[in-house]
Amino acid sequence: MLKTAVQEQLLPQGTLQAKWDVARAAGYDAIELCAQGAFHFASRLEELRQARKDGVVMATVCADLTHFFGAFDEDLRRDALAQTKSQLSVIAEIGGRGVQTPASSGMSERRPASCETPRTEAEDREVLLTGLTELGEHARKEGVTLFLEPVNRYEDHMVNRLDQAADLIRATGLDSLRIGIDSHHMNIEESDPAAAILAHADLIGHAQVADSNRLQPGAGHLDWPAWLGALHTIGYDGHLAAACRLTGDPVEAVRSIPAFLRRSGA
Repeated sequence: MLKTAVQEQLLPQGTLQAKWDVARAAGYDAIELCAQGAFHFASRLEELRQARKDGVVMATVCADLTHFFGAFDEDLRRDALAQTKSQLSVIAEIGGRGVQTPASSGMSERRPASCETPRTEAEDREVLLTGLTELGEHARKEGVTLFLEPVNRYEDHMVNRLDQAADLIRATGLDSLRIGIDSHHMNIEESDPAAAILAHADLIGHAQVADSNRLQPGAGHLDWPAWLGALHTIGYDGHLAAACRLTGDPVEAVRSIPAFLRRSGA
């Protein structure tokens, strides 16, 4: 059965328990947490423990950092690794599945030859494999998963498509690493999003949903029956986590998502 989750920042202000009441009333099965930098997520541990005791289902975490483990600057890379490992430990403690993170953000497509990036493609790959291995080993120790998210070329020049993420994950040999897909990014980068899902069925571990324009599902032109049909075909049993902007009345927009996805995936 199709399961849905909603990122916590899309819900009204209040406690996680109050957000959970709203989410359940709208038909969601879980909340996806957001983890900012400066070890903010770890500082919420008591709040998260109490929410879990009160029955709030917190399945996954979306890393909301200003820099990620593929950053050009070594100090920023080390900080991102430390932040993400902390997030993995916290989500493990509250019974969640794992953390979704891109390799980078704000490091856009390769520029003209006159404006070279600070690293070669080989150096990019070395940085990514080193970081993924460190994160994957920590995730394995904690019993959770690190979901590597391919993002579009306007946000990252290194990992844009599922095949690139799959290549890196296979190179590490770690079962604690999986692909975290995002329908919005796939709509930009994959020539056939449904075929990409089918091709990498064994490595897809988490799914975030937004329409072609980054708005809530149903507000753009993404082929939802094909996309959801591919996930059904591969037997995906995780959540579809709403990770989008909203148009129209925000409360109604959030409420519309579970029903829309279930209709589209029927």
